[in-house]
Amino acid sequence: MESNFTLNMALMIFGVVIAALSQVILKKAAMKHYDTWLKQYLNAPVILAYFIFFVSSFCSVIALKVLPLSLMPVWNASSYFFVTLFAYLIMKEKPNRRKLIGLGVLFAGIAIFSLPL
Repeated sequence: MESNFTLNMALMIFGVVIAALSQVILKKAAMKHYDTWLKQYLNAPVILAYFIFFVSSFCSVIALKVLPLSLMPVWNASSYFFVTLFAYLIMKEKPNRRKLIGLGVLFAGIAIFSLPL
């Protein structure tokens, strides 16, 4: 039973990570100029990002068959960290001090929530 919980927890976190990656892919695609309105929405990065969102949602649904529903919003909040990390790695966006403090508070909240009672 414990390995099933651990596997589903890893699946949920994987879903959160790839959703964050797809958000950065969408932002990068939105920063490009396209000739037509249709090309703006039907191009490889946008289609890939929405496919990744689909996979992320699928991971969440599978994980929630075992995990308590109360875990999902808390761990979804960790996506802010992953979006910031991917934006730094892919787009070279440096987080400012306020963002870093916010991420610290966010992780403190996740840690407190995750403590066993």
